[in-house]
Amino acid sequence: MAIPDKRTTEAEVVSGLRDGMTIGIGGWGSRRKPMSLVRELLRSDLKDLTIVSYGGPDVGLLCRAGKVKRAVYGFVSLDSIPLEPHFRNARQNGTVEATELDEGMLLLGLQAAAWRVPFLPCRAGLGTDLLRVMPQFELVRSPYPGPDGGEGEELVAVPAIELDVAFIHMNRADQGGNGQFLNQDLYMDDLMAMAAKECFMSTEEIIPTEDFPKYGSFHTQRISRLMTTGVIERKGAAHFTECPPDYARDEAFQKEYAATAKSDEAWDAFRAKYLDVSEEDYQALVGVAS
Repeated sequence: MAIPDKRTTEAEVVSGLRDGMTIGIGGWGSRRKPMSLVRELLRSDLKDLTIVSYGGPDVGLLCRAGKVKRAVYGFVSLDSIPLEPHFRNARQNGTVEATELDEGMLLLGLQAAAWRVPFLPCRAGLGTDLLRVMPQFELVRSPYPGPDGGEGEELVAVPAIELDVAFIHMNRADQGGNGQFLNQDLYMDDLMAMAAKECFMSTEEIIPTEDFPKYGSFHTQRISRLMTTGVIERKGAAHFTECPPDYARDEAFQKEYAATAKSDEAWDAFRAKYLDVSEEDYQALVGVAS
């Protein structure tokens, strides 16, 4: 059977989006984020987005640019810089609505959407202020008896987190949209893909399908073409986050970015230099091969 050709570009992907969408962004903190797609969002006129993420600079950049109405997250960190400074400013200034979840609750919300069930039960959140601060979370009682034969356990019902679109980044992919990660962790990228109506995957390199085993064992081929709508080939697409073994995090650039949270003037200069330009110009500025 012939492999379909799902190759596309960041601009083509973002041109098909609309205001108010819920967008899931894969990766973890400042690790293997689909940053070229995030930068294309920044160049667009899109607004009032709900962003779902194990957050890093994707969330910070989009908040600072005024694209985000609501953020749903387990954390927002730059890893080597613990707090994402632009997101912190947005939270402190009340410019974004926040749904702050336990990391496991976020996983289960995505899992529920991927499995097409309305919710999944969990213990996370019990005994905490989460249920008081976010009363939209309901409790559900197990229909099965407890260990002592008594009434079933009461658990938090985590609602499905359904996504309009997901963006993920893989080290390798084929033209049909199968993807392969080469570092130690898939993160929740497969759940992001399955929870979304459409999923777009950037990759460092498109390779023939039969070449996947040359790069890693079968367990690294975790993104199926059944999960993806389009694939974008761009070396350095995850910059300035890390994408091992292809490249490490650009710590110097990350520090330069983080420093722009100190003033509007610093942000405006950074945006004019690095973000209000084409992806090709961005990559030339930061020294990433295209």
